[in-house]
Amino acid sequence: MGLCDRPSARCRADGRGLWQQQRPAHGDHGAGIDLCGGSSVEHKVWAPGTGPLPPKPWSGRGRPPRLLRRNRQHQPAAVKALAIDLPAKAWRTITWRQGTNEKLTSRFARVRVRAAHRDYWQTTPRLEEWLLIEWPKGEDQPTKYWLSTLPEEVAFRTLVETAKLRWRIERDYQELKQEVGLGHFEGRGWRGFHHHATMCIAAYGFLISERETIPPSGARRARPIPFARAPADYRPRGSAAADPTSHSKFDRDDANAARTRARPNAVEMSLLRDQVRPLPTPQFVTP
Repeated sequence: MGLCDRPSARCRADGRGLWQQQRPAHGDHGAGIDLCGGSSVEHKVWAPGTGPLPPKPWSGRGRPPRLLRRNRQHQPAAVKALAIDLPAKAWRTITWRQGTNEKLTSRFARVRVRAAHRDYWQTTPRLEEWLLIEWPKGEDQPTKYWLSTLPEEVAFRTLVETAKLRWRIERDYQELKQEVGLGHFEGRGWRGFHHHATMCIAAYGFLISERETIPPSGARRARPIPFARAPADYRPRGSAAADPTSHSKFDRDDANAARTRARPNAVEMSLLRDQVRPLPTPQFVTP
């Protein structure tokens, strides 16, 4: 996932199955995070005004049924079929940003739907969310689909800009790997990779800030980055004044001193002999 313009929104690049598998991890709108992810033509949704059937009536024996139902006559619709059946007034031409050569413009439609992925294992229907559809002029059928949990009162253009932000995320990630060196890490530890990624992201942020001052992104003038002063109690990692432990509440002891015993009355030992003794003279005995 990549962060979008909205502080609480996140974009997904995958649209096959990971989107549906990761939605329950966010609690279906319960985590306070708005999602926007690509969808595919195979995804099923409940059209506006429809939804899964309620649980079966309790027969009086066993546990009361709690799971939602669907039958042959009551099935969710594919996003492609739903898009084709939309009236002409539902489509709008929207420009979301300035491209390299010209403004990026296409035709979009949005509908409030309910995701139907395995909802027969759910006890309550999912909340409504946005289905965004792109159908450029000259194409025989819609080309792209997105599901988003952005608020119902979100502007149409904001919804399109959030969905189209995936391209910018992919470009930033590519430049981080190729230009700044994010993919050059060859270590095996998490701490080393974390330090490497932090430095790469900081360098990339500096380059983006400098790029904003170059026309046509901005006026040709220098905009110095504000200098952030370090707090008074800041201690660099590894400094002598830093705490011996990473948590101040933990018990900490000073390092043990060198294990040497003081010997004030050391005895001198001679390393050389006082005198050189003559070698013994061999004696020969004759009969």
